[in-house]
Amino acid sequence: MQKAACTFNSDVQAAFLWPIQIPYTVSFRLNRQYNLPFPYNQSSLHPANRRKPNSMDNSNPVIETLPYPPVLPPHATVMLMGTFPPPPDKRAMAFHYPNFQNDMWRVYGIVFFNDPAHFIAASGKAFDAEKIKAFLWERGIASCPTVFKAVRMHGNASDEFLHVVESVDLPAVLAQMPQVSRIGTTGGKATEILIGKLPQKTKLPKTGETVPYPCGERSLQLTRLPSTSRAYPLALAKKAEAYRAFFHAAGLV
Repeated sequence: MQKAACTFNSDVQAAFLWPIQIPYTVSFRLNRQYNLPFPYNQSSLHPANRRKPNSMDNSNPVIETLPYPPVLPPHATVMLMGTFPPPPDKRAMAFHYPNFQNDMWRVYGIVFFNDPAHFIAASGKAFDAEKIKAFLWERGIASCPTVFKAVRMHGNASDEFLHVVESVDLPAVLAQMPQVSRIGTTGGKATEILIGKLPQKTKLPKTGETVPYPCGERSLQLTRLPSTSRAYPLALAKKAEAYRAFFHAAGLV
């Protein structure tokens, strides 16, 4: 294996990331020369031959903050919790589950009004945010993401590549709604985040499963609901059936 000589004029620490993704850190002292093994030749160190920046490079990650507040009616009895909104170019409104291709509000329309289009705006290209807010307040249904600050590692809406910077302060949220006794998570990542807040290691519930969920002095129930993203392979009618069962158990339908 060829070696490259590196000379540094001041105290500095440099980190090298090998092609097999093993971070290797070497310290350099004033005016000392070190011979470092590289899996490529010395010509690759020349500025003209350095790798061009990659659009997926996260050396300068952008931390996004939740763009709109949770909906927390003080008289709420249940709370639905997702993960984080999609990027701005995927939002058809400034409210929770804003992607018109996400079926959350169609599911609500089916469950409560037997009409998947009930919350669709007159334009037919977005949901009616004000109508949804009024409904949630009237029925006492809270909506709160589990993530308040995040980095999109791939720049898209995928939960798989969402790095959580700050998650929800659940005790603080629940303190505003003393009657909430049931939480419904709307996907795997949201479930993982909430289960991770429990003091003891707890197995993730399966989709459709309800488990006890203690939070401070309160004893709640947590139900893992299917994601309403169209990437989740389940028919709309089946998703609505799962949500209907959740709301029925809470006495709302």
